Amino acid sequence: MSCRRDPLSPLGLTLIGWTTDYPEEKVSLAFSGAAPDNLPGVLEDPTVDRIGVGLYRISSPPREWIVNATAVHLHRQIATAFYRAIPPRATPWNKRLFWRLVLALAASHLGKRVLLSLRRR
Repeated sequence: MSCRRDPLSPLGLTLIGWTTDYPEEKVSLAFSGAAPDNLPGVLEDPTVDRIGVGLYRISSPPREWIVNATAVHLHRQIATAFYRAIPPRATPWNKRLFWRLVLALAASHLGKRVLLSLRRR
C-alpha cells in the first residue's frame, strides 16, 4: 500500500492500495490530519484501527504509527464490480447495419471513392 503525503492539503495523508476483503477494488483511505514524520512511502500489509476520537493506529509489523485526524474518508473503486453486474446494452440493428456498410465500402477502391465524394459535400 502506498502512502501519499500532502501537508498543504486538508487531507494530509492518503493510503492507496488493495484490501484482502475486496482484492479486485482499489481503495484509498484519506485522513484529515497530518501524516506522521517517520511513515514510509510504502507499507506492507497495513491495518488501520480507530483507537479513540480522532486517533487512528496504522500498523505494519513490526512498526505502528498514530495519526490524529478529524475525519477519515474511505473510497473504493467499484467500477469493475459495477460493470460486471450491469450487462452491456445491445447496439441497435440500424447502427450495426450502417457501420457494416461503411466498412464494406471502405474495403473496396470504388467504395473509398464514394465515401470521399460524400465527405466533400
